[in-house]
Amino acid sequence: MCGILAILGCHDKSVTRRHRCLELSRRLRHRGPDWSGLFVDEASGCYLAHERLAIIDPTSGDQPLFNENKDIVVAVNGEIYNHEALKASMKAHKYHTQSDCEVIAHLYEEIGEEVVEKLDGMFSFVLVDLRDKSFIAARDPLGITPLYLGWGNDGSVWFASEMKALKDDCERFESFPPGHMYSSKQGGLRRYYNPPWFNESIPAEPYDPLILRHAFEKSVIKRLMTDVPFGVLLSGGLDSSLVAAVAQRHLAGSTAAKQWGNKLHSFCVGLEGSPDLKAGREVADYIGTVHKEFHFTVQEGLDAISDVIYHIETYDVTTIRASTPMFLMSRKIKALGVKMVLSGEGSDEIFGGYLYFHKAPNKEEFHKETCRKLKALHLYDCLRANKSTSAWGLEARVPFLDRDFVNLAMSIDPAEKMINKKEGKIEKWIIRKAFDDEENPYLPKHILYRQKEQFSDGVGYSWIDGLKDHAASQVSDQMLANAKHIYPHNTPGTKEGYYYRMIFERCFPQESARLTVPGGPSVACSTAAAIAWDKAWANNLDPSGRAATGVHDSAYEGGEVESSAVSHKEGGEDGLANSKVGDKVQEAIAVA
Repeated sequence: MCGILAILGCHDKSVTRRHRCLELSRRLRHRGPDWSGLFVDEASGCYLAHERLAIIDPTSGDQPLFNENKDIVVAVNGEIYNHEALKASMKAHKYHTQSDCEVIAHLYEEIGEEVVEKLDGMFSFVLVDLRDKSFIAARDPLGITPLYLGWGNDGSVWFASEMKALKDDCERFESFPPGHMYSSKQGGLRRYYNPPWFNESIPAEPYDPLILRHAFEKSVIKRLMTDVPFGVLLSGGLDSSLVAAVAQRHLAGSTAAKQWGNKLHSFCVGLEGSPDLKAGREVADYIGTVHKEFHFTVQEGLDAISDVIYHIETYDVTTIRASTPMFLMSRKIKALGVKMVLSGEGSDEIFGGYLYFHKAPNKEEFHKETCRKLKALHLYDCLRANKSTSAWGLEARVPFLDRDFVNLAMSIDPAEKMINKKEGKIEKWIIRKAFDDEENPYLPKHILYRQKEQFSDGVGYSWIDGLKDHAASQVSDQMLANAKHIYPHNTPGTKEGYYYRMIFERCFPQESARLTVPGGPSVACSTAAAIAWDKAWANNLDPSGRAATGVHDSAYEGGEVESSAVSHKEGGEDGLANSKVGDKVQEAIAVA
């Protein structure tokens, strides 16, 4: 990942403004520690800063990037996987670098603002056309990469990868919506990503396991594009295990293997003796990765909370719970010299993997909820995966969120995705079945059909319990009773939520900052769906997967109630739920 900062239409052209731009860009340097670049055009009041994490063409791919005449300039955060195919489809251009992102400047020169619809990858970018002093900014279809939009009191428009670069200088700022482009010519935002599933119409395409398998394999393979050491995050759950198994199987035929060898490196984090550590090791031994386990203690996690909230820029309870071990693991991975990892985010949203989907009353409701989950993913798991890793200059790539794969998977008749005891279908059955190969198995059966467990639980159940206990020692009953007066917007309903909110407000006291975090009845779509499907959810809103009483094998009862929008946003990658899958899973399905 990289960090970008753009100030456009700025009337202050003094040396002080340049220095301020550099100062604000430094706040993003953790995202791109390899090089810093700044382009300034005084005539248009354009400042374009870039903090680079060098993944493709480390030696000459510094940004901002230009077309031949240098009258089109672009700063990009992300990866363009189809850059070679785009180059082949265009007229001949003189490229200054081998960077995958330079193609954006040349393609814009040919087709203008339609460039954004041709890109296959994860990206946020700002492009300035010096010929007419116009500019565009865009974010990838699902918001894998972060981007924020702000406005200065002098009429300037700002863009940044993280809001910490905007919070002190913009009168107002907000999250840039995924799948959108901002055009100075058109005077605002427009959505360019309009797949059939976006309007929540019910699809009817038949399920073909081989087509789904091949589409996912293609998604993983294209993400092996790298010029630096890389690996895979392997918790031992279904999603990360599939990513690792496919990557290991196809690594030998990739360009990456020519530089880094045929052995895939895998990484797992957890408390001593945690479910994920056990499961991750089992999967790694089976598929043959070079596996490394990282341990942390509850106290080490608690000590990191303030740093985590500063980096991930949210007070969402579940996101913080899952981000902390990922944040700690990313630091260890970077210390090994690795700069890119594959990760398993997105599967639960596409296939209805969260445990409350057991209660879905029909395929229409099931599908609409998966659509809503995908639309909100940039506020939760995408935010966590990107910012937890980027805090240490590590890039996370997410094959399940490949544009073509998502469009294919969301076109399948949702009746095939529903949990059905009579047919022996558990959650995410269609992706499990797609990789159930008897002749050349990708994974052992008991791993392929293991129950969903969220990342924040899988790293060790005492992690969440420790968080709650620590928050209770920091927040009094009286403080919580008066929470609505201190935090009238998205009022925290638990001591844990209150504790995170206090830290967030210290880092980001601006009203615009607190509004970037979803909450309240207007956005708690998952909570609304869960309650509509089963009234019991209304009184059991702890975001832990173990709170899914009657569904989760290790379900617990009681505990604090969390009333914020994070309720039932079971963030994070799968982990090991229970090695005794068989009857246990069937009992859970029977209850559902």
